[in-house]
This record gives sequence, structure tokens and C-alpha cells, in this order.
Amino acid sequence: MKLSEPPGLSSAIPQPPALPIDRAATNRSTALSAFASTFVAIFLAEFGDKTQVAVLLMAAESHEPWVVFFGAATALIATSLVGVLVGRLLARWVSVKTLETIVGAILLMVSTSLLWEAVVGG
Repeated sequence: MKLSEPPGLSSAIPQPPALPIDRAATNRSTALSAFASTFVAIFLAEFGDKTQVAVLLMAAESHEPWVVFFGAATALIATSLVGVLVGRLLARWVSVKTLETIVGAILLMVSTSLLWEAVVGG
């Protein structure tokens, strides 16, 4: 009972029947959301990076752009699979928050190292 309503009033007011939860639709929505956010994050992170430049050069040199495309796509799928499998395995023993902290610390160390090399040189 809520403090704002008089006693017995909530039982006098008919309640609509509960709507069934469509678990399949919820799962599809969650999966689509995960797919879209992963695609956008990876696409933006990889766009213009050294891998894309390497693929550009390989396609130009080989004159076989589709062979280069399928080779690069297969390699990216394989490295993504390793990341997914290792991430899933680690999630069994370590919380997601802890993994985020560890990955953040690693990226911070790499960034600091790159900045140090750029400033100090070497």
C-alpha cells in the first residue's frame, strides 16, 4: 500500500490484465542493439587506421582487390573471434567492471608510452 492512497482503494479499482512479455522480441532487440553498437564502434575505430592503409596498398599492388578484401576480412573475423572468446572466458572469473578498468589501464599505458616517444623521441 502506498501512503498517498486511502486503504482499500487499490483493491476496488480494477487493474488491466498484465500484458505477456515477448521474450523473443526483447532478445532480438537486445541482439540488434549489441550488433549495431559493436559495428559503429569498430567501424569508427578502424576507419583510417594502419590496417586499412595496409589493405589499400595491398589492393593497389596486387591488382586483386577482391582477394585482398576476403583475406583482410577473414583476418579481422579471426582476430575478433579471439577477442570474443577471450572476453567470454575472462567474464566467467572477472567482473565486467574489473575488465573495463584493466583494459582502460592498459590503453592508458600504451597512450602514455606513445606520447613519451613522440615528445622525448625514442
